[in-house]
Amino acid sequence: MSSSIDKKSVSQKRSEKQSAILNAAEEQFAIHGFNGVSLESIASSIGMTRHSLLYYYSTKEQLYVAVLDRVLELWLEDMNSISVGDDPEQALSQYIAVKMRFSHDQPSGSKVFTQEVSAGAPYYRGAIEQRVKPVLERDLHTLKTWAEQGKIQNIDFMHMMFLIWSATQAYADLAPQFALLMGKEKMALDDYDNAAQLLTQWVLLSLKLTK
Repeated sequence: MSSSIDKKSVSQKRSEKQSAILNAAEEQFAIHGFNGVSLESIASSIGMTRHSLLYYYSTKEQLYVAVLDRVLELWLEDMNSISVGDDPEQALSQYIAVKMRFSHDQPSGSKVFTQEVSAGAPYYRGAIEQRVKPVLERDLHTLKTWAEQGKIQNIDFMHMMFLIWSATQAYADLAPQFALLMGKEKMALDDYDNAAQLLTQWVLLSLKLTK
């Protein structure tokens, strides 16, 4: 029994340490970009040595990809409302709300992902093709089916999705600028919710789901 508890304790401590490393790395990559960060700076920020950090991640590239993996997993986790829904208005409203809330809750992770994509995805192209593209294609299929059923207007659904992504992503990447222009130190959750409502109205209007 004691041995089992000890193993669980070791596993839990390792998981907690990995989480702390990922949090620190995500924050530094978001601020300084991949080239502006070192394993030493990440380790130092959480009271570790570079040698100790290497026990968990053997290279900066491996740690960087692990950060991106976590961001993508969180992003995809709640983004299935379109494919599993049968009410376009409800599904799209939920989709946009969740994506905007992600920008509020995970700004650093969103920025790291944006920086990687903006650079041409040198480290993450394969993952995007293998994991994001199938999800997009699934959602596009659902949208096209709704159009064929006469539930929504038939428009360029791929670009509609890109516009939703870019608009919601802006509230992570450009949040400090938006707050400055609004005369605030930091945007409140209500600001994100209001933006989501407006974006939803535009999307629904383009699909002729509102009058």
